[in-house]
Amino acid sequence: MTAQTLLGRAARSTERRREAITGILFVLPTVVIFGIFKFLPILGAGAMSLTDYQLNGDYTFVGADNYSRILQDDAFWQSLKVTGLYVVIFVPLIVVVSLAGAVLLHQMQRYTGLFRSLLFVPYLCSFVLAGIVWTWIFATDGPLNAALGGLGFGSVPFISGSQLLVLGSLAMVSVWKGFGYSMLIFLAGLKALPAEVHEAARIDGAGAWRTFWHITLPLLRPITLFVLIIETIVGFQVFDTIYVMTGGGPNRASHSLIYFLYDEGFKFFDFGYAAAAGVVLFVIVLLLSLVQQRTVEGRSQS
Repeated sequence: MTAQTLLGRAARSTERRREAITGILFVLPTVVIFGIFKFLPILGAGAMSLTDYQLNGDYTFVGADNYSRILQDDAFWQSLKVTGLYVVIFVPLIVVVSLAGAVLLHQMQRYTGLFRSLLFVPYLCSFVLAGIVWTWIFATDGPLNAALGGLGFGSVPFISGSQLLVLGSLAMVSVWKGFGYSMLIFLAGLKALPAEVHEAARIDGAGAWRTFWHITLPLLRPITLFVLIIETIVGFQVFDTIYVMTGGGPNRASHSLIYFLYDEGFKFFDFGYAAAAGVVLFVIVLLLSLVQQRTVEGRSQS
């Protein structure tokens, strides 16, 4: 091995090391901010969950007592049931709506940017504003019931009726508010798909539906997994819409886990117990995300 070869390897190694250091320096501010505002609060909540924390800052270490209370608390299990039912309604609905919107935009030839911007506008609205507007729309004397009355239907108690109806109405509002984000993710995935595969399907005589079902959808599995995980997390964290539109009612029909956490922490000032509920919620979301990942990856390998 010549000296020139050794010098070339050393130079390449130095260049790679310089590039790695440069990359680390670029991402370091974001990592520091993320650590301060994400990881430290998680660790703090975990520590607080082991204490009886008082409003004045005093605390008493109680170990796993807060978690034992959670296991015996019917209100917690009711809130978990409500949240699970909401997620079951919300997540499939927003994935389907987001994917449908992305497919329609992908097929458009003109004014794509305009329609993309219009569909993304609801995502920019605050949940409080959206909740106020939709409370008026869903009201007994609101425009939606007025339209149903004009068609010969009776008044529908969208946010004051049965639990399924209330959670379905809340899920519709959240889908309207948030589908623009996932739609853009699906749209980016569709634009990144190789055109040759779809061209080959058209040459073989495959119709639009078969091409979408057997080619487009399988190729979008990584994007779908990401959207599923993100929207599942969003579904378990639902609070703003419920707080504005129903206040957890009627009769706790929409009393979600985050609302339970809010009540315990900011109404009853039981911060340690509220932190324990937050830790349990974190573990539930983490486990569900892992299950979703394994399920989607298993299907893609089969």
